[in-house]
Amino acid sequence: MATTHEDDINYRRIEQAIRYLEEHFKRQPELSEVADEVSISPFHFQRLFTEWAGISPKRFLQFLTIDFLKDRLQASRNLMEAAESAGLSSQSRVYDLFTTLEAVTPQEYKQHGAGIHIEYGFHETPFGLCLLGVTARGICWMSFLQADEDVTQALHAMKEHWHNSVFHQDQELTQAFIGQIFPAKDQPQQKKLHVFVKGTNFQIKVWEALLRIPEGHVTTYQQIASSIENARALQAVGSAVGSNHVAYLIPCHRVIRKDGILGEYRWEPTRKKSMLGWEMARQGL
Repeated sequence: MATTHEDDINYRRIEQAIRYLEEHFKRQPELSEVADEVSISPFHFQRLFTEWAGISPKRFLQFLTIDFLKDRLQASRNLMEAAESAGLSSQSRVYDLFTTLEAVTPQEYKQHGAGIHIEYGFHETPFGLCLLGVTARGICWMSFLQADEDVTQALHAMKEHWHNSVFHQDQELTQAFIGQIFPAKDQPQQKKLHVFVKGTNFQIKVWEALLRIPEGHVTTYQQIASSIENARALQAVGSAVGSNHVAYLIPCHRVIRKDGILGEYRWEPTRKKSMLGWEMARQGL
């Protein structure tokens, strides 16, 4: 089994390959050229990428084209409209929410998380190294380490957000949660996950709306604003999406621009592309 360091290197190779394929999309580089770019053999690269995504690099890249993403936006819009026309509320089983959300109380918000105990750990995921924080009330933090970030900086960001809380590292406890978030390929999703967040009332409304975007779908900032009945609040919605502190589980990566361009992402734009392509491959699109 690969070491943590090797796993992270392999994910960085995948990111590098996605960037290279995008930059040279028009001339469709051969597999051997992409493998050379990431400094491994063509055989090793093909195996590495296919094990990660379940499809070939070229097929993967088709998921990230503007035309394909525009089609996905329309499909997502149709899904939402069908739910609304059937009179289904946001809590309906049509969404079959994999993740549920609880927010801190107003008093806890004022006290910046005082008295809350957070267990944390660093773990490998399909999208590189992450920092996971959990409380008795749910997962309260998930962030991905960026290329120029070390574990100390990542930990500081979590402690700044929950700065009056009590922190303790427990790799074994948090590994169990990682196993639920990213189950092995031969294991079905076992139980639903619960997130515990600290934000303003408006941010929480936006994060709840994000939870209703199914895997394999994308939406726009405009659609999120409309779904919370505040169609003019585009800038505030964008800010709330960017303030999400539970990456992947609250799927802010599924929000793109209405022109089909993916846009920015708090934990690096290429990771957003990785996540979306990976999820669409899993859905067999």
